[in-house]
Amino acid sequence: MGSTKILVVDDELIMRESLAGWLYRDGYDVKTVGSGEEALERLKGTRFDILLVDIKMEGISGLDLLRQVKEDDPDVAVVMITAYGSISTAIEAMKNGAFDYLLKPFDPEALGVVIDKIIEHQDQARENIFLREQFKDRTRFESMIGQSKAMQEVFDLIQDVAPTGSTVLITGETGTGKGLAAKAIHTNSPRCEGPFVQVNCGAIPEHLMESELFGHQKGAFTDAKETKKGRLELAHDGTLLLDEIGEIGMRMQIDLLRVLEDGVFYRVGGTQPIEVDFRVIASTNRNLEEAIKEGIFREDLYYRLNVISFQMPSLRERKEDIPLVAEHFLLRFSQETNKPVDQISREAIDEMMLYEWPGNVRELENALERAVVVCKGRKILPEDLPIFRPEYLALPNGNSLKRVETEHITKILNINQWNIAKSAKVLGVDRSTLYNKIKRYQIPKPT
Repeated sequence: MGSTKILVVDDELIMRESLAGWLYRDGYDVKTVGSGEEALERLKGTRFDILLVDIKMEGISGLDLLRQVKEDDPDVAVVMITAYGSISTAIEAMKNGAFDYLLKPFDPEALGVVIDKIIEHQDQARENIFLREQFKDRTRFESMIGQSKAMQEVFDLIQDVAPTGSTVLITGETGTGKGLAAKAIHTNSPRCEGPFVQVNCGAIPEHLMESELFGHQKGAFTDAKETKKGRLELAHDGTLLLDEIGEIGMRMQIDLLRVLEDGVFYRVGGTQPIEVDFRVIASTNRNLEEAIKEGIFREDLYYRLNVISFQMPSLRERKEDIPLVAEHFLLRFSQETNKPVDQISREAIDEMMLYEWPGNVRELENALERAVVVCKGRKILPEDLPIFRPEYLALPNGNSLKRVETEHITKILNINQWNIAKSAKVLGVDRSTLYNKIKRYQIPKPT
């Protein structure tokens, strides 16, 4: 607390001394001045974290001082002190950037609550700034964020693979960012000036796949009213991403393998060979080796695609990245929606750290978009998240979510003899999250 500097601005000596005495006993670095003019002079040589300002003063009023202070230092927190009859002025001050206001007479406890709230807000803001500064170090490729060992290994591999022309197979669960990894490889490759063409093999009906990939000549079939280039032709001199390659049919697998080996194909209904030169990246959430055993994926095509391969980690395998990724989406959606939501509460982070995220980063992205839209203030709370479940929610076995979670946490703590660090590691959360759960659920430590 001693590092928090507070300036009291009030033209009443008794009020100045009372405020200074309360704050000093709480361990704050406190200075006092008797007018707005003195405050501006003092602020020229010293930066204060918090200003307590009386609204009604001779000369420069509290409202005028607020405007000048916020113009010079937007981050300083200003609390207005007002009498009952000046509440409308205090509300105007809030609109002009005041953090809060105190209504005379007030007691030390009310003041302490406001100061604690400000310090928490400023700490969170500093933490957010730090996270934003760290983005450059932790996002070597656009929109790919992570400081975990698993993601750093992916970044290293992309950096090694990108300059080559090798075919790459990217595996991983849905929503882990396989498409982003493919785009990063293309962007950092010699073909970066060429097109990046993506084909979602699972979204195109099988009877349309041939025309979609190879294109068609005018009149090739009933609806072919004009000649159309296919995705293979459009990817010439660039990169072709075959997304969800495991969903492509056997017949098309044969045709695709031929193109990948020869670099030549024919449009549907065409007679002229078309030569293409593109890099191939394939991605899938399926186990292709199992698909080969089941007879639904060609072994020769698998080996043609699997020159270099890597797996995108699931979000539950890199939970330490959740706060960083969530902050990224918070910034993005607050800008897109033009809402001043700039914080995520520690309780909301706790909920995100405990959740398993079956939909991975994509699900987290959707959760943060929803949270920003429904958030009523500047800070996202647990109830703003679609993953939040009230603790009284009944589970199929009749137990409550709170009881199930409490029993599991207690069991892990006891197994590890209440070693918080070990227990947090087993639970897949950080120590602060575990501490918060112990406190929230009032889990008693054995004596």
